[in-house]
Amino acid sequence: MANHITVIRIFCSVALLFCAALSPWFYVLYITAGVSDMADGWVARKTNTVSEFGSKLDTVADILFVVVCLVKLLPVLHLPVWIYVWVAVIACIKVFNIIYGYAVRKQFLADHSILNKVTGALLFVLPLTLSVIDVKYSAAVVCAVATVAGIQEGVRVK
Repeated sequence: MANHITVIRIFCSVALLFCAALSPWFYVLYITAGVSDMADGWVARKTNTVSEFGSKLDTVADILFVVVCLVKLLPVLHLPVWIYVWVAVIACIKVFNIIYGYAVRKQFLADHSILNKVTGALLFVLPLTLSVIDVKYSAAVVCAVATVAGIQEGVRVK
């Protein structure tokens, strides 16, 4: 059941590619994907169906959702250049962690730390707050937490 919920996030992420950013359909799919992200792990734990495959599927779904959201939202958010640079640095940290984790442990490592979950929650909430909070401030908070999470993730790989 949990993996089916994760697959919903994958379908929603792909469908987001065909919606105008910040349109009503975008928000419906976006929120559905976000809810599925919260629900899949909870269902897996409650039904005692946690698995390595499910964890990896969840990571793939998370990455797909984030990439699609970046593709759809970055062109319409009008972020300052320093935010783009910061996001690129975070991406480099994440890629380095993946490569280093594979080199050290010969396996793909996905760290579902509390900081990574907080980063995901903040990133998820960001588009929902655009009418209330200037995006450069909310993006800076997300980037700060994501940077610390990425560094923490790299330390845990060793």
